[in-house]
Parts: sequence; C-alpha cells; structure tokens
Amino acid sequence: MITQEQVRKELYNEFIKPTNQKKDFIGVEIEIPILNLDKKAVDFDVVHEVTSKFQRHYKDFENDGIDYDGNVFSLKNPKNEDIVCYDCSYNNIEFAMGREKNLFTINERFTDYYSFVKESFEEYNHTLTGMGINPYRKYNNHLSIPSERYLMLYHHLKSAENYENIPMHFHEYPEYGMFSSASQVQIDVYKDNLVRTINVFSKIEPIKALLFSNSVLVDENKHRTCFRDALWEYSTHGVNPHNIGMYNVDFKDIGDLQAYLESLNIYCVMRDGSYINFESMNLLDYFSKDHVIGEVYDKGVYRKVEIKPEISDIEYLRPFKFINLTFRGTVEFRSVCTQPISDSMSVAAFHVGLKDKLDELEELITNDTVIYHKGYTATELRKLLIKDDIPAFINMDELCKLSKDVVDISKQGLQERGIGEEIFLKPLYERIKCRTNPGKNMIIKLNDDTSLETMIEEYGKISRI
Repeated sequence: MITQEQVRKELYNEFIKPTNQKKDFIGVEIEIPILNLDKKAVDFDVVHEVTSKFQRHYKDFENDGIDYDGNVFSLKNPKNEDIVCYDCSYNNIEFAMGREKNLFTINERFTDYYSFVKESFEEYNHTLTGMGINPYRKYNNHLSIPSERYLMLYHHLKSAENYENIPMHFHEYPEYGMFSSASQVQIDVYKDNLVRTINVFSKIEPIKALLFSNSVLVDENKHRTCFRDALWEYSTHGVNPHNIGMYNVDFKDIGDLQAYLESLNIYCVMRDGSYINFESMNLLDYFSKDHVIGEVYDKGVYRKVEIKPEISDIEYLRPFKFINLTFRGTVEFRSVCTQPISDSMSVAAFHVGLKDKLDELEELITNDTVIYHKGYTATELRKLLIKDDIPAFINMDELCKLSKDVVDISKQGLQERGIGEEIFLKPLYERIKCRTNPGKNMIIKLNDDTSLETMIEEYGKISRI
C-alpha cells in the first residue's frame, strides 16, 4: 500500500517543487467556438481542410495529435511552442501560445493565426466568434474527438448516473466541453509567493466575474452572464467540490496547500498508453487500495479492467480549479470565459499586472466593505455577480469604483514593467464605465431584438494594436 507520506512527497515534487525556479513567463490559451453560418452542424470535413491549409501556410507547424480516424487535431510549432488544436471536439478551436515575456509578442502571433483561420473558415460559410458558449451549439453534432484523451474525458462526464447518494445534482450537458470556451493564463509564480498569490487572487474572483463574464446559454438561460461556472460545478468534475471552483479557505503556508492537494479526487490514469476511467475518488483513498476497477476504451467499446495504484499516477491528477497549480511551476487562471476577440489580451494583461502587486491588492480587498464583510464568501459573491441583476445589498456606484481600483492596480503593475502592455486594459475600463460586461451586453442586446448574428459578427472581430 502507498502511504500518505509517499503521496505528500510526490505531490510536492509534481506541483510545489517546480515553483522553486524564479522565472517570469506568460502563457496564454484561448478557446474559440466554430460556427456554421448555415445554421447546420459544423462540417468536420471543412475543419480538417482548414487544418491542412493552416499547416501548408505555417510550415513550421508539425503534427502533434492525430485521431483514430487519421485526422490531425493538434499542430505544434517546435520553435516557439505555439499549438493550434481542437479542444474536446471539432466544434472548438484552441490557440495555445508558447510562453513569452511580453503580451505584444503573444498578441501579434495570436492575431495572425486567428485572422488566417477565420478567413479560411469563412470560405465555407463557417466562422469563429469570441463567446464562452457556442451560440449555435443546438445545431452541432456533439461528438468527441476520437482520441485517447477526449474519449476518456467525455466518458467520465457521461458517467453521472453511476454516482449515488452524493449531495449534488448534475446538469444535462455532459457534452459541455464541446460548446464552452475559456481564456486561460499561466504565470510563473515563485514558491515564496505561491500561497499568497492563491489567497489574494481567490478573493477577486467576484470582481473578475463582473469584468469578464461572457457565456450566455442562449435560448435556455438569459439571466446568467457566466453559465460556464455551473457547467463545471454540476458535472462529474464537481463530485468533489474541491476539484472545481474556488478554494474557500485561506492557506497559512505550503503545508496547508499540500493538505488541500491531498483532498482532491482522481478519476483516471494511463496504462500501456491507454486511459482508464474509474469512479472519482479521493486521492488518499485511491492510493490506499490494492486495486481499482476501471474502464478502458477498446475498439469502440469499453471493457472493465483492474489496475494497481502506482505513485506515479499523481501525474494524472486533474483538478479544474479557478486557480490551478501546474507541473510547469506556473499558476493557471481558468475562470474567465473566452472574450470578444478584440479584447482577448485583456485577460492576460489583468493577471500579469496584478502578479507583483499583491500588497496593494490584498490591502484593498481586506479593507473592502462594498462586497465583503456582508456575510458572503467569495464563492457566494461570484455566484451573485454572474447574474444580469446585481443584488440590492450592493451599491452599484461603489462596486464600479472597487472594480476600477482593482484594474488601476493592474495598470500600475503593467506600467512598472515598462513595455506598454497597459493598453490591453482599455476594454475593462470601458466595461466599468458602461456598467456592463460582454455577457450582460449580449443579454441586453438580445432582449432589445438585436440579432444573434449581429452579436456573433461583433464578438468575432479582431483589432490590431
């Protein structure tokens, strides 16, 4: 049997030890929905043709993932580590930019790739747009990419009926990974600042909801500006609430953080190159077992298989927190929806600017009485602020000032970097001024009979700085 001490040591090596290096890189990943403007399912043959065209044009990109049908679903440039791939299904494209030290370099390459891909899709009356939920999802075929990882993931999300006697309900969208899109940022954080970074950034999640929400479930729920939160929380990823959302605790030190990692659930491992799914269970419970019964995909069907836990299985621990630790020694911020394309770099700029301003940010939030000290946790506040109406106990003028104060701190941090990246915060100031965000703006315009097609076009436009 694997001991708790062995698990603790392996967790440290996987997630904490990499933060001992002092680095200062930024990683940006932007997922973007693909739409068929004929209001039919996305044509996967078109997707594969666009992929081939991209590779012919950008000759440095090499095949990085080929599905069981022989189609390329991931391309990688080994020179700069940029990846252009499809996420979960061929309805969703992702631009994962290789790490850089300034946002202008990232933005230049992203803009180039996005423009080429969008123009290529439009030759077939398809397009891309900057929304956190595909507004044409109801027309699409929600089929997983036939690859080892994505088949495993979808199988896990469809397994809700296997869980009994747990205090939660599951939503009806196990395919949500095929129609929801995020804008994620990875930032190098040194070990000495790791705990404090998580503590402080966790407390501004409600403000981030106010600034960045952009996932409206068109035709089904036009009252939540960020429906993505519920898609994660009420799925099999949320069987253990510690695996998703916010931390809801203040960590005292690295020991506290490690204890939290031990509280997470694991639901898959690999053996002989194949993923094996099993019922989501606590990490320590998993390692205490002599064997676990799981399921493996084999020639179109799933069959039962028995595995023996191995300490190296920690490599497959996959929490989806709003703030995640990665094996790269980075902190990954995952709670933000894909933004209107012209505002794409605002997400990374916001986080990069605040990274080294923890003193100012912590003082602001600690002394805040606009949303805090009113009986609500940060998680509860975020849930309130992803609705189209702000609760009566919150003064809107004061909330806008608080939001501006946070963005001002980010701006100061960017100005101190001396590169000029603060220009990417401009959309956030405009949202604060207009008391809106992309999700709320979409709800208002749709209620005012602006066509969905107009919104799709507007949110898909690129801007060049």
